[in-house]
Amino acid sequence: MKASGEEGQDTQPIPAWRVWVLASRPRTLTAAVAPVLVGSALAGSMGSFKILPALAAGFCAVAIQVGTNILNDVSDFERGADTEARLGPLRVTQAGLLPPAAVRRGAFVAFGVAALAGAYLVWAGGWPILLTGLAAILAGIGYSVGPSPLAYNGLADLMVMIFFGFVAVCGTVYVQAGTVPGAAWLAALGVGSTITGLLAVNNYRDWETDRAAGRHTIPAVWGPKAGLIEFGAMAALAYLAPLVMWVGGWATPWILLGFLTLPSTLGWFRFMARHKGGSLNFALAGAARWVLLYAVAISIGMLAPGLVGS
Repeated sequence: MKASGEEGQDTQPIPAWRVWVLASRPRTLTAAVAPVLVGSALAGSMGSFKILPALAAGFCAVAIQVGTNILNDVSDFERGADTEARLGPLRVTQAGLLPPAAVRRGAFVAFGVAALAGAYLVWAGGWPILLTGLAAILAGIGYSVGPSPLAYNGLADLMVMIFFGFVAVCGTVYVQAGTVPGAAWLAALGVGSTITGLLAVNNYRDWETDRAAGRHTIPAVWGPKAGLIEFGAMAALAYLAPLVMWVGGWATPWILLGFLTLPSTLGWFRFMARHKGGSLNFALAGAARWVLLYAVAISIGMLAPGLVGS
């Protein structure tokens, strides 16, 4: 497998395993890990942490996101959204590194792996996990496939908040503790806001090509300023959530460790306001790190003594 150079010349062949890694978009996988980390920390604060359900939840979340990313790779190419004008990282179908049929098979292999991990979670958590797991896989497929994919119809941000925030965090707590405490909903809002913010950065970078491709993202419909406002709003929610957890008695002041990530978040906001195009790939990488560092910080805060688990 070879990647084409800027002048049409072939560069060094890319190993098959690396092509599949590129298709999975590894830098974005913090969005799958972060909510499971937060949910497991919350379960731990309640004295209910269980290693096998936690690992299975993480494995399932990563597999669903990998399947979603790979399926989006081929779908965007076939819909004409991924062209040589794209600003983001390499897409394997558009670059000719893999044929569309192979990419599509790879996506459904990932969803199959997620279903296998999910089977254990269903055994551990019962029918609520079955329903939420099926919904998550269907949402991953529906992100790119169908007459009105989520990536195109304007619902992607809402679905990211629901599934990467509330479903992932609360589901992770439930399979370990058998209940969903009030603190879980606020923690889910916080981490879900960072992940939706990550998507907002991506959409802000791509607003012109998305508009041309018929995507109804916030910046594609309302302009780049609206995309910047969306990122700011998601950041505000992310920092409001732990503050409410502390003030409301759901956590000790240690939950405010999440605010350690605030300076870098403000820095990326300023960077986005001053740059456009391919340079925003740096902001996207920064937002992916923000998702994970924020999750680590509030997880440490939730594990501190004094969290109210109801």
